[in-house]
Parts: sequence; C-alpha cells; structure tokens
Amino acid sequence: MTSGSVARLLPWVSPEGKPCYLVSDDGTGYLSRFADEVEATQLDMADELIDHAADMLADLTATPEQLRYLVARMVESLRDVSRVAESRGDRLPGAGS
Repeated sequence: MTSGSVARLLPWVSPEGKPCYLVSDDGTGYLSRFADEVEATQLDMADELIDHAADMLADLTATPEQLRYLVARMVESLRDVSRVAESRGDRLPGAGS
C-alpha cells in the first residue's frame, strides 16, 4: 500500500467466507461506488426485515417454521449490517491511529 492508500472492508465475503478488502487512494473508483450501493441495499433490506419481523411477531398464527426462517434472515442481515458498521467505523478520521 502507498502512504495515502486505505484498505476498505467490503460489504461481502469471499466464496470461502473470508473478509474482502479494497485498497485505494481516494475511495471514488468504480468498486468503491459499487460497495457503497451494496451497503445501501443491505441497510434498506435490514429496515424492511425489521418491519416484516414486527408484523410476524404480531401475528399469533405465525408458525415455528416461519419464525425460524425469519430469524435466519435476520442473522444474515445482522452480519451484513455489522460489516457495514465496521467498514464505516474504520473509515472515520483518526480510526486508524
């Protein structure tokens, strides 16, 4: 990495489940913009999932299978949102010092 380069945690993992990073100088390239779009989509999906979970919890006829499926999707979404938060926190001024 050059002195102005920053390693950004990307909002997806490798096929092996390992974190992916992008090293860039200014964070304005195509892949950086694409990662920003993916993050925004992940956060929007989390908001929708929260609304869906509230609806299902209010529905007393929801089956255990439906609730297990909901929890599985919530775990996936929480992992995504956690990765977005970590990535954004790493990019805050002074975070690397």
